[in-house]
Amino acid sequence: MAKTRKVAFLTAGGLAPCLSSSIGYLIDAYTRKAPDVEMIGYINGYMGLLKGESIPVTDAVRKNALVLTKHGGSPIGNSRVKLTNVKDCVKRGLVKEGEDPLKVAADQLVKDGVDVLHTIGGDDTNTTAADLAAYLAKNGYGLTVVGLPKTIDNDVYPIKQSFGAWTAAEEGADYFAHVVKENSANPRMLIVHEVMGRNCGWLTAATAVAYREKLAKMEFLPEFGLTSARQDVHAVYVPEAPFDLEGEAARLRKTMDENDCVNIFVSEGACVNEIIAEMKSRGEEVPVDAFGHPRLDKVNVGAWFAKRFGEKLGAEKTMVQKSGYYARASAPIAKDLDLIRACAEKAVECALAGVGGVIGQDEDKGDEIRACEFPRIKGGKPFNLADPRYRALLQAIGQPLP
Repeated sequence: MAKTRKVAFLTAGGLAPCLSSSIGYLIDAYTRKAPDVEMIGYINGYMGLLKGESIPVTDAVRKNALVLTKHGGSPIGNSRVKLTNVKDCVKRGLVKEGEDPLKVAADQLVKDGVDVLHTIGGDDTNTTAADLAAYLAKNGYGLTVVGLPKTIDNDVYPIKQSFGAWTAAEEGADYFAHVVKENSANPRMLIVHEVMGRNCGWLTAATAVAYREKLAKMEFLPEFGLTSARQDVHAVYVPEAPFDLEGEAARLRKTMDENDCVNIFVSEGACVNEIIAEMKSRGEEVPVDAFGHPRLDKVNVGAWFAKRFGEKLGAEKTMVQKSGYYARASAPIAKDLDLIRACAEKAVECALAGVGGVIGQDEDKGDEIRACEFPRIKGGKPFNLADPRYRALLQAIGQPLP
């Protein structure tokens, strides 16, 4: 490969506690390893690439790049754009009728003199990066695409641990530590904590585990009504596990009678197919995003669980609280920062060597941090229901094992 002269970054998809940090560590690594390389960031992800909108990495940015590791969000902005969804790109005015978004993106990279493109995102972002990388290779553009795996769902093949997921679990636990106090605001209170996770229950389970670890360290005064049982997790529902409404309602009715409250953790994708079927039977339209995913904010899983359990548990009041936007916008915790830093170093090493792929712990290669080949990258990796921490959690709260 010819000498790398210019590098571009983009972040895409939903937020996760790693976007700003990933850029910060990449800029820092390039500044140390290849100080002559010019760098830019495309504004608002693939949208900025298609529109040719970017921001330069100046000397001041290089000098202070590690400030970015202390923040959540993305300094250069995100968007949800699929380069192979031509109709959507045309509709949004990102390309003209008859244009191929992949070619528009590739030509813009050439126009900007970019040799390496770093994409930081989840499975949709990196499968789009794979489409772009394949187009570049097929048409002789000679550019390298190196991705980094961002998603709090932690559901990308073959990546063992995606960036930001550990942080999101801890932040979701902190969030619920406040929300749970609402069960003292009303008798027979049902609280549904909806956690992000379209197809994968990893984050819901990890958040529940993290919350109970915090709970175990708290002091209580049961003689005056302050009990750990009222603040505990009473049920955890994930997309991968079978759901028995009647059986769980009977179990949780006893919990409600004993504690005057019930606290449920549920993945935003749990029972989503059943809910969509109900919506369609009523003649309701289920909107989808650019990637063809049902809009979960319209499906509203938490409200569905609250309605059904509220009736069956004799709840006097129900409350649905969603920690996703709170958790995903956080700055990363130390555990995530260590992983992001290690992968950013490897990403720069691979980029300078002309090796494309998504950098992460490759489960098929002994968890080695390496460039996982783009054709192997895909989303929808299910949560492992045999996970010992998950099973211990269910046993501790008296919920039947799947």
